[in-house]
Amino acid sequence: MTALLRYQADLLVRSQRWLAPVLLYAAFLGIGVQSGQPVLDSLGYAAAGLLPVTAWLVQLCAGQEPPAARTVAAAAVGAARVHLAALLAALGCAGLLGAAGTLLVVLISKPASTDNAVRVPPPAAGLAGLLAAACCVLLGAVVGALCTRPVLHRRGWSVLATVPAALLALVTSGSPAHHAVTELVTGSRTGTVHLPVLPLLAATALAAAAVAFTCRLTSLRG
Repeated sequence: MTALLRYQADLLVRSQRWLAPVLLYAAFLGIGVQSGQPVLDSLGYAAAGLLPVTAWLVQLCAGQEPPAARTVAAAAVGAARVHLAALLAALGCAGLLGAAGTLLVVLISKPASTDNAVRVPPPAAGLAGLLAAACCVLLGAVVGALCTRPVLHRRGWSVLATVPAALLALVTSGSPAHHAVTELVTGSRTGTVHLPVLPLLAATALAAAAVAFTCRLTSLRG
């Protein structure tokens, strides 16, 4: 599996397809995160932006292999393992992006509540931001995995499905990503750091189910 992961990651790096989603996230942070803003508000904003970016990265990795290369790799190790490696490569890239974004936000933001009345400990805020970022990355992986091959093979349909699905994952009250981001933003009003552990567990379960489903479908449909 390690060799497959290296193979998928190398494909992503060499293709330079990662540039577009990474630059989109950088622009998203550049527009919405300013030095001196309350740290928890900024962390919530930064985490939310990871969801659509991760969905995009997953779709790039799932379809980056030429058909002939994908057929050869599937014949050698199985289609499900190849697809799993692609999804994990996308998750790894999104995870690194989320960690870098969280660190940047903690460094430049003001460690205080929204009204500047309560000091927010940067280490605790950073941990909460990392957990929220992980939650959004996992939900983004769910959206990306279910809106691309092997579920949807046509790129147009994938895009049409991904945009509303990512939006719903962010704004729907029952979504773990929505809950994690909301905890950061509401905690900023009082200067209280809430660790989104339960949303992260729920997001992990959803991501595991989506990955298992799509890998199984890949072995059946190719």
